[in-house]
Amino acid sequence: MVPLKQSRAAGFALIAAVYVVATALAVALFAALAAWPVFGRVLVADLGATLAVYLVGLALGNLSVYDPYWSVAPPVIVVGLIAYDRSLTVGTILLALAITIWGVRLTANWAYTFTNLSTQDWRYDKLRSGNPRLWPLIALVGVTLFPTLVVYLCLLPAITYLAAPATTVVTVTGVVLCLAATTLQLVADTQLHRFRRQYAGEHRLIRAGLWHHSRHPNYLGEILMWWGVFVIMASATPRHWWMYAAGALVNTLMFWFVSIPLADGRNRTLRPGYDAYLRDTNALWPFWHRVRTPARDPETPAKTQQSF
Repeated sequence: MVPLKQSRAAGFALIAAVYVVATALAVALFAALAAWPVFGRVLVADLGATLAVYLVGLALGNLSVYDPYWSVAPPVIVVGLIAYDRSLTVGTILLALAITIWGVRLTANWAYTFTNLSTQDWRYDKLRSGNPRLWPLIALVGVTLFPTLVVYLCLLPAITYLAAPATTVVTVTGVVLCLAATTLQLVADTQLHRFRRQYAGEHRLIRAGLWHHSRHPNYLGEILMWWGVFVIMASATPRHWWMYAAGALVNTLMFWFVSIPLADGRNRTLRPGYDAYLRDTNALWPFWHRVRTPARDPETPAKTQQSF
C-alpha cells in the first residue's frame, strides 16, 4: 500500500476534505457575525478558513496544502455573497463569471502540477531550512495569512461592486481585461507544461511562445486579473475608486518585489543561459524587447540553445 503522503489520489482527497471543512467554518463565522458590516464578516470568515488550512498543513509538515487557497477562496466568496444577497444582475453575473473562470483555471493548473503530500513548494523549504525554529510563525504569517490578506484586499472592489452594481461600458471593459488575463495565464502555463514534458528531467530554459517576450507572463496575467476586478468596481463607484486600488497595487508589488526576484534567483542557479535571458527579456511587459544578445551565451550548452 502506498503511504498517505505519497499517494496523489489520497492527497487530493485529503485537501478536498480540508477545504470543505474550512468552507463550513467560514460560513459559520460569517453567519455568527450578522451584526457586522459585510467587509468585516468576510475578513473574519476568510481568516478562520485560512487558520484551519494552516493547522492541517503544519500537522502534515506540508504547507502546500494552502497553495490552492489563492484560487479557491475568491470564487467561493463572490458567488456566496451573490447567493446570500440575491443580487443577481448582469453586472454581478459577469463579475462572478470572470472570477470563477479565473479560479477554476488556476486551481486546475495547481491540480495538474500536484504530485503528492510528500513534497511542498521549494520556497517553503527554503524558508524552513533557513529558520527551523521560527518556521511555524513564518508559515502562519508569511505563507498563509499574508497571501490571504492580499487576496482579501483584491476582493474588496468586488465586494463593493456587489453592494451597488451597475453595468456600463467600463464594467464590460473590466470583465474583458479579467478574461484576457486568464487567457494569458492559460496560454503561458500550457506552453510551459508542454516544454517541461518535452524536456523532462533537463534544466532547460524556455524561450518560446509568450516566454520569448516575457520572463513571467503568468505573473503578468495574475496582476492584470485583479486590476480588471478593480476596473469593474470603478464602473459603479467612480468617485471612490482610489480607496479600493490597494489590493491590486499590493498584489502587483508582491509579484514585482518578492515572486519575480525569487523565481529569477532560482532559475539563475538551475538553468544555463538564464543570465542572458535576464538581460534580454523584460520581467513582465512583453511588448518591447531589450537589446538581444547576438551570440550564444558562453555558459549555455549548445543543446540548451537549440530548444529556444
